[in-house]
Parts: sequence; C-alpha cells; structure tokens
Amino acid sequence: MDAHELPASEKAQLTHELLNQEYKWRKLEPRRSHMHELISTMLSHRTNHKDEEMAYNTMLERFGDWEGIMNADFDALADAIQTTRYPEQKVPQIQRTLRMIKEERGEINIDFLEDMPVEDALNWLMKLPGVGLKTATLVLLFNFKKPVMPVDTHVFRISQRVGLIGAKATANKAHSILLEILPPEPVELYNFHIHMLRHGQRICTFYSPKCEECVLNSICNYYQDVRQKGIDKAA
Repeated sequence: MDAHELPASEKAQLTHELLNQEYKWRKLEPRRSHMHELISTMLSHRTNHKDEEMAYNTMLERFGDWEGIMNADFDALADAIQTTRYPEQKVPQIQRTLRMIKEERGEINIDFLEDMPVEDALNWLMKLPGVGLKTATLVLLFNFKKPVMPVDTHVFRISQRVGLIGAKATANKAHSILLEILPPEPVELYNFHIHMLRHGQRICTFYSPKCEECVLNSICNYYQDVRQKGIDKAA
C-alpha cells in the first residue's frame, strides 16, 4: 500500500508528526483575554489579522470598554471597525452578544466557561449572534484549553487534499471527524491547528500550492492522484 492510501486515522497521525517537525511547537497559553478573543474572532470573519487588530484597537480607543461598545451609536461603531469586512453586519452581532452576556451573567465576562463541560460551553457560545462552530471552538481551545478542533479554511483545505476528510465533508462536520482521529489532548489539537494554518498560508495555498516543497506530499491524495499525473495543470 502506498503512503497516500493509508486510512485517514493513520494519515492524521503522520500529518501531525510531519508538521510538528516542520514548524515550531508551541505551548498552549492564551494569546489574549477571553473577551478579546471572542470579539476579535467575530471581527476576523473574512478579514486579515492586521485589519482585525486595527478594528479592535480603534473600537476600544473610541468607546473605552465593553459597556461603551455595547451602547455605542451604530454608525460610529461601524466606522470604528471599518477595516473589517461587512462592518454593518458585525456591529449588531457584537452589540447583541455583549448585551446577551450582560443580561445573563450580570457582567460582560465569559470566565465562567472555564468550569463548564465542553458541549455545554459550545452550545452556550453558539447561542450568541455571529458565533458559529469555528469561533466557539477556537475560543474554547485557545483560551480555555478545551479538547475541541477549530476548522478554518486552511485546516479544511489541507485536510481534504491530504485525505483526512472526504470530498463531500462540510467544514462543520470536519470538526468532529478530525477530533476523532487526532490525539485528544488540547495542546496537540492546538499545535495541529496552528501548524495547518501556517502550512496553508505558506505551502498548501488555495491557488498554486507548492506541492514539491510540501512535507506531506508522500501521503497527500491531491499530490499523488492529481498533481503527479498532470491533471491539475493550472495549479
């Protein structure tokens, strides 16, 4: 059996090992406060990191704190986050999210998720406007060290090309598929996510992936079945 014909579970382990060797191993420590992570992730939808950070910083500079942002004028808040895509959609989502947290918890704080079971925490976060599975899992893994698997565009693309998930799998379904075939420890899941993100930005890009430079090409369905046979000549 050729390496690219291995079962998805074995491929997942090899992918994880190869990317661990290729990229720096990271400790799992929150990069920012819990509320910062939640709101910044909402701002990041279809927006690059630089513009997301600019929007977040401008928003806080202008309105001071979460209460100020929650009660801000719509147009003023939309102007503050104008570096993001679709600010007119994100303003009501952010303000409603802050209001829901305040009404339910008595303060704008999500520290309580630390002690909540994973499924309950996921369901609670996904009740918030504009918070889907990707945002919820990212917050729970990055900030609360919960064993969940965030699937962004890079993780999804590489997983399909290598053959960790099927061609018809949705991004939401990929969360559970990958979680089943990867080590269950949060730090392992975190490094898999970060390394796949880095690899997707540098090597396994959407257009013109650099397959010849890729450490995964020996186990990759796309490389072995498409690129090597010259089927994808435009890539």
